[in-house]
Amino acid sequence: MKKALITGITGQDGSYLAEHLLDLGYEVHGLVRRVALEAPASRFGRIGHLLDRLILHPASLESYPSIFSVISRNAFDECYHLAAQSFVAESFIDGFSTLNTNINGTHYMLAALRELRPGCRFYFAGSSEMFGKVRDVPQTEDTRFHPRSPYGISKVAGFELTRNYREAYGMFAASGILFNHEGPRRGFEFVTRKITSTAARIKLGRADELRLGNLEAKRDWGHAADYVRAIHLMLQQPEPDDFVVATGETHTVREFCELAFNELGLDYQQYVKIDERFVRPAEVDLLVGDASKARDVLGWQPTYSFPELVREMVQTDLRLLQEGNVPALA
Repeated sequence: MKKALITGITGQDGSYLAEHLLDLGYEVHGLVRRVALEAPASRFGRIGHLLDRLILHPASLESYPSIFSVISRNAFDECYHLAAQSFVAESFIDGFSTLNTNINGTHYMLAALRELRPGCRFYFAGSSEMFGKVRDVPQTEDTRFHPRSPYGISKVAGFELTRNYREAYGMFAASGILFNHEGPRRGFEFVTRKITSTAARIKLGRADELRLGNLEAKRDWGHAADYVRAIHLMLQQPEPDDFVVATGETHTVREFCELAFNELGLDYQQYVKIDERFVRPAEVDLLVGDASKARDVLGWQPTYSFPELVREMVQTDLRLLQEGNVPALA
């Protein structure tokens, strides 16, 4: 039985990946902050149904000794490093903690594995935000990085650290450059979940407007459940490499709003208001990925369409509100 460690296991991607690995027969471990163990009801909303099948270890990405301790006591075959401060808007507000957590956390993971488990295969969660002010459309593994936020900068640093450990020390260290991937487990602070949850609240008479920033920003949106399959496949290859994971389609925030409100029989134009507070200081206007390499090498392709993704998110939020069972998905 393979033994895998997931950082960020309580997040959207971590929960879907944990399910996928358990279904494949893995023994799945997760790193969680001690505060999460002390408040499982509010911290484990996405993995509550899996807790009896997971092995969780208290540790912090800001503490090398805590990471070293966990890895020293467990012979992991694979490590999926997903944990990060991943909300772009927050990275502008608190760039120091974003850079510290995301860069040092990645370095600590790689350093501990090199010292203790050099044979463990390592995955780094890159991001399309690394491309930022794009030079090529669509973006591939060879597109130059020009990040436009502290979050994007931190991810470029993590990507380069991962590549350096691969080239300098011969570790199996791979990176996935994942474009926007969503789902009903997305945090409410992200624009997609903000749209679907607020639309559902408006439908039920619990809200009367939705305030957003740039409605013309274009993104390549896929489903997180699809993308974790690609993540796993990257660590099953003969040699480590980097892969873009994307749908190859682009849609605007406005289109997302229109589909979400239409699903509930509403006209988004009556409820969506532009609020300059939600416009980024440096906007990324167009991100769309070319996942040809992932299709050819990994044999991966997405199964969810854009309308299916939006529909699932809207209907899930409507059901949760009707049941009075809205989880704290921070």
